[in-house]
Amino acid sequence: MLDSAWLQGVLRKAVAAILGFMLGLVLLVALLITGFYLLVNAATLALSPALGEAGALAVTGLSCLLLLALFFYRMTRPAASKKSSSESEGHSPGSPVDAIRELVRNNPLEAVAAAFTFGLVEHGDPRLKALLLQGGMVLMKEAEAEQTRGKESTESSESTRAPESEADAPT
Repeated sequence: MLDSAWLQGVLRKAVAAILGFMLGLVLLVALLITGFYLLVNAATLALSPALGEAGALAVTGLSCLLLLALFFYRMTRPAASKKSSSESEGHSPGSPVDAIRELVRNNPLEAVAAAFTFGLVEHGDPRLKALLLQGGMVLMKEAEAEQTRGKESTESSESTRAPESEADAPT
């Protein structure tokens, strides 16, 4: 049975993690807004000698509006459907290696983040390191077996085609 002191400790850690995440998110948003504000002020100050203060404010304001319009245009535009591209291929990836490759192609940033995270965690945990190495070896062996099966099937199909073509030839 779960110990109440242990459960309270876990709950405190969970609440602390959520609060820490929210505090970090608020700080990052505040830094982003402050940075954007300082960037707009710097652009205005840089353009003031050439365009005057009113012209510089107009140019920076217009550029901010264009960036905002571009942002909302991209947010409201319907996403390109990935179903049509996968249906046009006519088949789903057969092996786990192909599925992982397709997943990495579709989500490159998430794949990089996952690889980095696994690298950090793997470095400190020998059990996870052994598990990842074992899983990688299994995937490599499956890929090699699939390649040899593919070569054998193409060779066998070529050898079966040759006698058929000789039998069909006029004598």
